[in-house]
Amino acid sequence: MLGYRVPAPDQAMLISGGKRGQGGAPFRVVTGHGTFVLPVFRKVRYLTLAMCEAEVAEKCVTRQGITLTVRSVIAFKVANDTESIVNAGQRFLSDQDQMAILTGRIFAGHLRSIIGSMTVEEIVTERQKLATEVLETSKTEMAKIGLIVDSLQIQSIDDGDTGYIEAMSAPHKAAIQQQAQIAQAQATQASVEAQQEAARNQAEYQRQTAVVQADYSAEVDRAQARAAQAGPLAQAHARQEVMDAQTELAERAAKLRQQELVAEVVKPAEAEAERIRLLALAEAERMKIQAEAAASHDRVALDRMLIDQLPQIVKEASAGLAGANVNVLNGTDGLGEIAAGLVGQGITILDSVRRNLGTPDGSTNTADNNGTGTGPGTAHSSRVEIE
Repeated sequence: MLGYRVPAPDQAMLISGGKRGQGGAPFRVVTGHGTFVLPVFRKVRYLTLAMCEAEVAEKCVTRQGITLTVRSVIAFKVANDTESIVNAGQRFLSDQDQMAILTGRIFAGHLRSIIGSMTVEEIVTERQKLATEVLETSKTEMAKIGLIVDSLQIQSIDDGDTGYIEAMSAPHKAAIQQQAQIAQAQATQASVEAQQEAARNQAEYQRQTAVVQADYSAEVDRAQARAAQAGPLAQAHARQEVMDAQTELAERAAKLRQQELVAEVVKPAEAEAERIRLLALAEAERMKIQAEAAASHDRVALDRMLIDQLPQIVKEASAGLAGANVNVLNGTDGLGEIAAGLVGQGITILDSVRRNLGTPDGSTNTADNNGTGTGPGTAHSSRVEIE
């Protein structure tokens, strides 16, 4: 817009030609905003508020009379308050580069003054102290011209060809070199000890490895020996187990055969004998009943009837053995003995029947009550096997 002016953020706008500014200044100061400026009747100029830099390289003499060349950098700017802007504008508005030149001269003078009161050792070792004192002494003078210093850096201190600073540092260099040599020696010693320790560890490792290998070889040999012995022992155990199994199988076969014999021969024979005994008892009971019925008749006729039944009893006894598997081991004598035994058995049964019928004198018995007489019913020793 025509007549409206706005300063940059790092500028101060100075308007002259109208009413005076603050504190009787010949111009008004505008920062941070714009304003209307009447053309022709007003004049506008701009003063920088940006950071500026001044370099100083000054030869200074210390309290000891030693000349030092001190190089420093000063960072400064125009202060933001109106009074400082007015002061700086009245001095530097027409030639703002003069701010850096004047600042350098001011700091050079203060730097010479302060270094003249210090020794080389203090200057070298206490650079920050030197910078702080220069800033403090220049602050008031810089404020008068509207400037403030943000920082002062001492870049270098040089004693020329005098060699004072180098000589001053010689003891420290010697001490540092000595410390470096000591550190190097310690490092070398540590390296040697580490190598020796590594050698000892290597030797110990090799020894342990040899022991482990020897133990492993011994264990392998023992395992191989056990394996070599295990073959014959295993075969012997296997043969023994086979023999035990065969023996157990034979015993089981024998027991089974014995059970088969009992089931096939002994049990049928016992059953047949029991059947014969029961038949004989039944027949005797029948005869007893007949005898009681004919008690009033002639006893001789009754005995005759009983004698007539004897062949039938013997026949029934022999029929009981017909189904049995009988082996006669002593030939014709054995057959005679078997026949005599059957007859004796029949006589014994007949005698029992007679007793049951109540024969008064028992004179017709041909054997004693136990059937062990010497007559035909006597049992002789005959070798007979029943399968």
